[in-house]
Amino acid sequence: MINFNGSIVSQDSNLLTCNRAFLYGDAVFETVKLVDSKILFLEDHYFRLMSSMRILRMEIPMNFTMEYLEEQILMLASTKNTINSARARITVYRNDGGYYLPKTNTVSFLITAESLENKLYLGNQKEYIVDLYTDFYVAKQLLSSIKSTNKIINITASIFANENGLDNCLLLNDSKNVIEALQGNIFMLKGNTLITPPVSEGCLNGVMRKQIVAIARSIENIEVVEEVISPFELQKADELFITNVIMGVQPISRYRKKDFTANFSTLLVQKLNEFIAN
Repeated sequence: MINFNGSIVSQDSNLLTCNRAFLYGDAVFETVKLVDSKILFLEDHYFRLMSSMRILRMEIPMNFTMEYLEEQILMLASTKNTINSARARITVYRNDGGYYLPKTNTVSFLITAESLENKLYLGNQKEYIVDLYTDFYVAKQLLSSIKSTNKIINITASIFANENGLDNCLLLNDSKNVIEALQGNIFMLKGNTLITPPVSEGCLNGVMRKQIVAIARSIENIEVVEEVISPFELQKADELFITNVIMGVQPISRYRKKDFTANFSTLLVQKLNEFIAN
């Protein structure tokens, strides 16, 4: 028996009592975008998921092929009639048993899906204001680069942003360098140089980050570098923008007293949409 919200009920009636994702954050996840029955950047998502599972010492089932996971995601999206434009999330968690030390490294998975209004990326040009979040810092370590279900810093920072009329916050690592935004990677354009923090700084190894780096390197006269970004550098930028696979590219219009243009990020959105169309 357990006490659930003031009522004594059977433990078997609440699946959370044995769920390691709930009890310990012992899980990883991937969020993907579907367009016309196709999962965008599927291979990158798959290999990041496999890498994350290995880092957490999870046992990868023999049937966990890229084709199998694609089939499972598309099957759910088709059932929910969201196959043409949707976001889907697959969460992989270690099976029941043990406390901090698991009794098994086998896994289960859960997939959810919901429709999206737009197939193409929009590159929203509305006012988008950000500031730094300094209450807590992200550890500069390998675990910070994977998508685990331990996102308490992102949650508290989201509440901070909401309370202060911000659209987003920029997170700092324990060296007080800027590493990412709440829902994506950060890029800074200075002149003809596009800068994003290296994964070794503790930022997420983002799938859209990889696409943007590749696209930017194909643009004439643009140099792409991965280097540390200090908070003092932000106000020297010509453009700042955030990337993830659901929204694509989100230009930042203002950081503190500095306003930014969005010409380069608009070009990146056009090139992303050309990829989808093909």
